Amino acid sequence: MIHGLPMAVPSEELPPQVRIHEVGARDGLQNEKAVVPTQVKAEFIHRLADAGLTTVEATSFVRPDWVPQLADAEELFPLLGDLGPEVALPVLVPNARGLDRATALGARRIAVFASATESFAKANLNRTVDESLAMFAPVVERARADKIHVRGYLSMCFGDPWEGPVPIHQVVRVAKALMDLGCDELSLGDTIGVATPGHVQTLLSELNEEGVPTNALGVHFHDTYGQALANTFAALQHGVTTVDASAGGLGGCPYAKSATGNLATEDLVWMLDGLGIETGVDLGRLTATSVWLAERLGRPSPSRTVRALSHKE
Repeated sequence: MIHGLPMAVPSEELPPQVRIHEVGARDGLQNEKAVVPTQVKAEFIHRLADAGLTTVEATSFVRPDWVPQLADAEELFPLLGDLGPEVALPVLVPNARGLDRATALGARRIAVFASATESFAKANLNRTVDESLAMFAPVVERARADKIHVRGYLSMCFGDPWEGPVPIHQVVRVAKALMDLGCDELSLGDTIGVATPGHVQTLLSELNEEGVPTNALGVHFHDTYGQALANTFAALQHGVTTVDASAGGLGGCPYAKSATGNLATEDLVWMLDGLGIETGVDLGRLTATSVWLAERLGRPSPSRTVRALSHKE
């Protein structure tokens, strides 16, 4: 079914290796209208790991009535124990209660989810930006004390559906606050997909100038205007080596209706393979996994690469 890889033409100006932070099982599936069975989720994650992805965000320990699609976190996480330490399985925790639930199951990597804008903080967490940071502080402190890796997600870094373009200094302030709490890494989210490459590089430069190092940063782009790969390339040029993506291009954001799908992992791997950048991901296996999941979801994958490769004879 699957043939072909791009011709690799390496560039000395780009990183030789990129770590893909796969978010399909959490950020992707949280927006499905129908509840995906727990066993299907577990097999999906196992297939992603088998394709070579070493970081697969597994689920979210949020209140079940907030995100019903991820209400089975307690059932799902134990089904992944056979993956071994070579596959990192971060989970999203919204607060101290979420941290308790995650650590009770042995989670060793967590993520907190903050907003650069007041409107989205209110919609997503029913708190102001500063109130949400105050809520995260004891969570991060406890996790760090237990030597648990902490990722900070920062949403609305480029635009907000209620507030419009987000000033760079505003994003930098909240990003620095998250890092000051003790986050090990920070993922910059273009939640509604309005970023463009120059905007990306300017934000990254401003963060560097304010003391946030590039090696602590990841990028998380949505493809609303078809800019996700261009924005990723701009981040690579800046030296970023952690890129979030979702298998098959699944996902959006339940609290931002204008957010379309995430950058498809297959589209990202196709570009990185062509650039000679090592990811450790087998594109054929990954594409087959997204085709398999699309059949279970009852609709084709939105990923252009999945469509192109799966229709080849």
